[in-house]
Amino acid sequence: MFKKWLSIERVFLLAAIVAVIVLLFARTFVGVADNGDFLRIMGSIGLNYYDASETYEDRFFRFAHANFAYDEFFRGFYLTSQLILVALARGIAKLFNGEAFDVRVLGAIYAFLLITASYLLIKFNKTKSALTGIVLAALILFVFFDIAYLAYFNSLYGEPTSLVFLLLTMAFGLMLTRQSEPSRAVLVLFFVSALLLVCSKTQNAPVGVGFALLGLRYATLKREKSWRNLGLSLSVLTLILSGAMYIAAPKDFKNINMYQTVFFGVLKDSPDIEGDLKELGLPAHLSVLAGTNYFQSDTAIKQNDPSLKADFYDRISHADVLWFYLKHPGRLIENMEYAAQNGLMIRPYYLGNFEKSEGKPAGALSFQYSGWSEFKKGALPNQLWFIAVVCLAYFAAAAWEWTRSADRTRRAAVELFMLLGLTGVFSFLIPIVGDGQADMGKHLFLFNAIFDMMIVTGVVWVVYQISSLRKI
Repeated sequence: MFKKWLSIERVFLLAAIVAVIVLLFARTFVGVADNGDFLRIMGSIGLNYYDASETYEDRFFRFAHANFAYDEFFRGFYLTSQLILVALARGIAKLFNGEAFDVRVLGAIYAFLLITASYLLIKFNKTKSALTGIVLAALILFVFFDIAYLAYFNSLYGEPTSLVFLLLTMAFGLMLTRQSEPSRAVLVLFFVSALLLVCSKTQNAPVGVGFALLGLRYATLKREKSWRNLGLSLSVLTLILSGAMYIAAPKDFKNINMYQTVFFGVLKDSPDIEGDLKELGLPAHLSVLAGTNYFQSDTAIKQNDPSLKADFYDRISHADVLWFYLKHPGRLIENMEYAAQNGLMIRPYYLGNFEKSEGKPAGALSFQYSGWSEFKKGALPNQLWFIAVVCLAYFAAAAWEWTRSADRTRRAAVELFMLLGLTGVFSFLIPIVGDGQADMGKHLFLFNAIFDMMIVTGVVWVVYQISSLRKI
């Protein structure tokens, strides 16, 4: 009886629950300090800082916070699917403590979604090779339960929303290709997860196009007209909402990104600043802003100066920047190399993990169960060539799997993995075109998560090939 109950996914489930409890809930509080981003969520969802008298130094960057005060809803509004999870956590937390919102309630929701996604990925990717299943479970536990990922759960950042719904999208997508009779419920869950991923951050909006196109492929998995209509309708909805997510971004937010993209991206370290401005259709006197970021207080022209509206914000778009990079691929590659240098670090090392009350140094980090993130930071080459080699090997293996199979559902599964890789490529490029070199490591979080998924997929695929030959 015990042997029948015992399975790889159930052993993983137990190990994952223990890991999450030990790392996030049973001992010292571990979270991620606020860099100012929390305000977007707090203003929308009715939260505020718990200690109104704490200093700027204690509130931002150096120390994490477990408790937040309840406040009025919609003091501002920032559109993101993260609001759904935070609202749920706020409602649950208030039932148990009406005085303060404990962010660990939100962390528990994220942990539940992470464990669920991981469990499904293991359960629906099992093969006859027990070794392959064990390797998959071990790698998921080692990589995605690393404290660099988990610490985000006890925070109000949007990164964990991207992570859990990326994994859930992959899990439900693979389930559809593994089921003997694809389920409508799973198809809906696939699209819901994809939409929650796409809408978690404005920079994720473009990846919705890929999931919409894959949805059209899933619509062909069954010949029933109702199935095809459902797949088509959900694909169109995903495409529309992805566009709406980008269009609905607050104007101030777009202005910040545009400023960063041009002055802290295109013009930063430019060999010909005035020439670049002319090519972008911008006046030469803006050259004094080259190399500055939106949050500097010592710029020659203030970022909100009324003159910048006519001289800059109304005259430039991300399409102009993209066209500039297409005409100057060398400049794009330079920024890609910079991104690569900062793109393999999961956590922002300048944001502390502990509360001030713990008595630890300001900005102290937790390194408990950080084997993968520290190995990735210290041992893997943070160079563009390395990322390119991994991507090329990944796509080559996927293409080989696709061409050697004539089965429609098997090909659909491979196409999902191809889309994962393409999403990684786009999530690597989008911060360059959309936000310059500002806070590059944090903006590449989705790329990091996808890159890790590609590594795990590649290792498991190699193990499967070897075990198939040796029948392990």
